[in-house]
Amino acid sequence: MENYTYNSLTLQMEGLKVSKDSVYTLFFLFLTSYIFIIIMNIGISLLIVLDKNLKQPMYLLFCNLSVSDIIGSTQIIPRLIADLLRPPSERLISYYECVVQAFTTQLFGTTSHTVLTVRLSTCRTIINNPFCDNASLFKLSCENVIINNIYGLTFTVVLLTSSIGTVVLTYSKITVVCLISKNKSLNSKALKTCSTHLVVYLIMLFSGMIVIMLHRFPDYTDYRNLSAILFVIVPGSLNPVIYGVQSKEIRTFLYEKFHSKKCLPK
Repeated sequence: MENYTYNSLTLQMEGLKVSKDSVYTLFFLFLTSYIFIIIMNIGISLLIVLDKNLKQPMYLLFCNLSVSDIIGSTQIIPRLIADLLRPPSERLISYYECVVQAFTTQLFGTTSHTVLTVRLSTCRTIINNPFCDNASLFKLSCENVIINNIYGLTFTVVLLTSSIGTVVLTYSKITVVCLISKNKSLNSKALKTCSTHLVVYLIMLFSGMIVIMLHRFPDYTDYRNLSAILFVIVPGSLNPVIYGVQSKEIRTFLYEKFHSKKCLPK
């Protein structure tokens, strides 16, 4: 029988269920991924801010994407790393900190409807997830959350439909332009950028959908946790590479900076 603790302000994170032999491997993997995400995204943002030639709408969008990746990963990965080194009984988090993390997580995933969850009273204290999100907060409540679930699922369906529709429309227009254009260089650049973007988008899409679906099936918690982590780490790591390093203007800026330093008299 499940023990209930009504409206407790201290919650316990389930975290990742890993063997002792795997803890330090995952610790190194997550730490390396986080450092890479931070350095790459801060670097891209600074380049765009410092170079006057990059102050264009497209590069400002890249900058916003980098800031989003920094905030999203910082809200989740450091806490995840710390919890790996703690026993389950010490993975504690305050309810309000959990709500903030859930809001930021949902904002990172462009679904900020957490305001509905903070109005629910709670009777459980275990967060069945590596980090706080909307569904985890729902599960803390013993109230009838069917309205919240319907709203959340409806919002998610609308969001995914509009997102997929936009991607299909955009790629269709790019394909038409490439078929009409006889510029091989332009077509090659478009194909390279679009293919890598599509891979990242599909990883985000499927990992996000798996997380949403598996929240309804407690027996597959490990798969849901893995998908949730991929949803944070993969885009944050690949976005600066795809949108930054592949940009000719950014590569030119980097080349000029490093080349000028090498040419300085010693």
